[in-house]
Amino acid sequence: MSSVVSGWQRTAYEFGKTLIVIAIGLLIGTIIVFFVSDEPRKVYSAILTGPLPSLSILDDGTWRWRGMSRFGTFLEDSTTLAFVGLAVALPFRARQFSLGADGQLFLGALASAAVSIYLPLPGMILLPLAFIAAVLAGFFWGWLPGIMKARAGANEIVTTLMLNVIAIQFFIYIVLNVMRDPTAGFIVTHYFQDSAILEPLLRRTNVTVLVFVAPIVCLAGYFLLARTNIGYEIRTVGHNANFARQMGMPVERAVALSMALGGAVAGMAGFHIANAILKRLPTDFPIGLGFEGIVVALLARNDPRLIIPAALFYGYLRAGAQVMERTTDVSREMVLVVQAIIILLIVSEKLLPRLGSIFGLRGARS
Repeated sequence: MSSVVSGWQRTAYEFGKTLIVIAIGLLIGTIIVFFVSDEPRKVYSAILTGPLPSLSILDDGTWRWRGMSRFGTFLEDSTTLAFVGLAVALPFRARQFSLGADGQLFLGALASAAVSIYLPLPGMILLPLAFIAAVLAGFFWGWLPGIMKARAGANEIVTTLMLNVIAIQFFIYIVLNVMRDPTAGFIVTHYFQDSAILEPLLRRTNVTVLVFVAPIVCLAGYFLLARTNIGYEIRTVGHNANFARQMGMPVERAVALSMALGGAVAGMAGFHIANAILKRLPTDFPIGLGFEGIVVALLARNDPRLIIPAALFYGYLRAGAQVMERTTDVSREMVLVVQAIIILLIVSEKLLPRLGSIFGLRGARS
């Protein structure tokens, strides 16, 4: 029981440190805004309140929520970011720096689309099949670089980046030559069957039941790491692979499985974008979400319990940036600057103790 309490205390401590880092990053961003904008107060008002809906009274005395599309965008982005953040965090726990979430997401969306377009089944069967197809596609594309690292020692950064290129080009080829809708005015697949489309929970948004599934998946990721033998092996390999090998643990299996599990979660992100947001696949499917998952994982300190708060924060920044770009004289790149500052602060926090010990040792020697 005491270990559980200490684990939550450590999580709360890391969460507090992250909040301080975010506050410092926003403060530095505020200073920069004062130099680049003629209306800094309006800029930060757009970032901080832009994604929120507002309640207004119409002429007939009825109430109506305005800005629900912006609020929906915030929740949609946060859901996707939670999946890709966990997809990056799981391999990180085995000390595998996977950059393959993008390719895994693309193939997950493609597998889901194939099921959603071509299988004439009722929704209660079709939707679970599309979800499973996305998860399996992502799992396989994550397992591939994992097994290459485990069996041949291939660098996971290089292999995942190269597999991203293969997955994206394969995605474009299939959409262009196999699944293309010839009646559409641009290169895109046929619309998914109605029974394969997730129903929105809020009007004028694409917020679906997956907004509740994402936290469940993150909690499942935590219990997998903290309460199962496989999770213990992954964590031990991440702390010290040589020690794990000497203890007789299957290091290669833990490495490959951590990458594959991350790929499975990235496949869920592909299912969310395909079946909840787009409802058909264009060739200009969003690229780079996997790399934004790295930001979410860093903010969450690779702790699945903190993925949801980190995804909500980053999703809020993204939605606020869109409002800021439309209503002020500052572009959304300003938010990228704040994001970069926060990442640098998190990384430097890891380096400062080492630098301090080095200077301390030097002082002692002198």
